[in-house]
Amino acid sequence: MNDRFLRACRREPVDRVPVWYMRQAGRYDPDYRKIKEKYSLLEICRQPELAAEVTMMPVRKLGVDAAILYSDIMNPVASIGIDFDIVKDVGPVIHNPVRSEADVDRLTPIDAERDLGHVLETIRILSRELDVPLITFAGAPFTLASYIVEGRPSKSYMRTKALMYGQPAVWHKLMAKLADMAAAYLRAHKSSGAQAVQLFDSWVGALAPHDFAEFVLPHVESIFAQTADLDIPKIYFPGVSSGELLPYMKNLRADVIGLDWRVSIAEGRSRTGGRFAVQGNLDPYVLTAPQDVIHAKARAILDEGMREPGFIFNLGHGLFPEASLDKLKELTDFVHDYTARKLASEVPL
Repeated sequence: MNDRFLRACRREPVDRVPVWYMRQAGRYDPDYRKIKEKYSLLEICRQPELAAEVTMMPVRKLGVDAAILYSDIMNPVASIGIDFDIVKDVGPVIHNPVRSEADVDRLTPIDAERDLGHVLETIRILSRELDVPLITFAGAPFTLASYIVEGRPSKSYMRTKALMYGQPAVWHKLMAKLADMAAAYLRAHKSSGAQAVQLFDSWVGALAPHDFAEFVLPHVESIFAQTADLDIPKIYFPGVSSGELLPYMKNLRADVIGLDWRVSIAEGRSRTGGRFAVQGNLDPYVLTAPQDVIHAKARAILDEGMREPGFIFNLGHGLFPEASLDKLKELTDFVHDYTARKLASEVPL
């Protein structure tokens, strides 16, 4: 087992900086696109052998140091009573949005074994087949709420914020249910063989810092408190434009904080009190640049990240469909080679 990623999460010495990419199992890969011609995302998720194969494809092709489960943050909400589809070129579309206290009250506790056995079986397969750690994930309460309240993806989050500001008691009841769901889902992942978990809060950067502290942070803290006894690394990724929220995360019972490209590695460490390993944070669209530019941008991030123990190279957000498989493979090799030589030498490269 290549445990370089796990050691970095624990801020232990590594022989080179580990690397993986958010959305690394995805549409940039021609072989994946062929699979998507036959099956939708949710159809792939319901077939454990196929979902496991899609998860393993980038590990084989790119040489990354961790696999990320092929799934979707919306999967567990079906178990609590949310009816949704993933619509092409739109995203999650909710058929019974949550808009009132009665809507919140009808949500039931998650039953992962009954309703999400296919996801857990995928994890079991991967835990047997992989020679790198498997990261599984859940959606954080605000990001899930932004879909199930709006009814579909939104740029303004108007209905979400209207519920948050206008009915704070109802909001907190909804967030508590989503936090309990996420915690139970991640616990089921660990029982099935996950070796690390990540909480995705993709859109929480839409909030002002004081609103994050009042309306969201207590529920994120609840998830990490409920999973604190799990002896695996736990990552919180607060999504894009979240740099101003970082100082509020100092007391999270997490191991790693993911950064987007709008805040430097050094500043991210400073704002979170130096308590965490750090993951990030290349702008995904740097991958559209010539190779020498990609190397220069990556090298700057690596030099900064390697100043302290506990650094994982990643993007500042997920891969985009037009990304080049060849450039990703070359970038992975560059990260490994450059950092191995730097760590082996007393003279900075």
